[in-house]
Amino acid sequence: QVQLVEFGGGLVQAGGSLRLSCAASGRTFSTVAMGWFRQAPGKEREFVAAIYRSGGITYYSDSVKGRFTISRDNAKDTVYLQMGSLKPEDTAVYYCAAALSRNYRLSVVGAYDYWGQGTQVTVSS
Repeated sequence: QVQLVEFGGGLVQAGGSLRLSCAASGRTFSTVAMGWFRQAPGKEREFVAAIYRSGGITYYSDSVKGRFTISRDNAKDTVYLQMGSLKPEDTAVYYCAAALSRNYRLSVVGAYDYWGQGTQVTVSS
């Protein structure tokens, strides 16, 4: 079992920045990669960014590339999402997720085995 808890959500003006954190506990050594997804009201959960635990290779959705940065601190079992140049369309609940296998593309929900409870990010115009 892996437990995930997100921190750092809140209200920010358009153009501003916010950093989300995801603290993992439990069998964290079994994780292969970590990802961030988001879900706006009435929409499906969508991929934001992902990072492999070993090597640190990262992936981003086109909608956040160049504005968001994912990073990880394996010693602290924490993953971060630094969000900049925020737009109102970035408003959503942001979820952290952990994948145990390399067999799936990290941009799909099904690649992940554990999820956090989510943290709300609201960007005002």
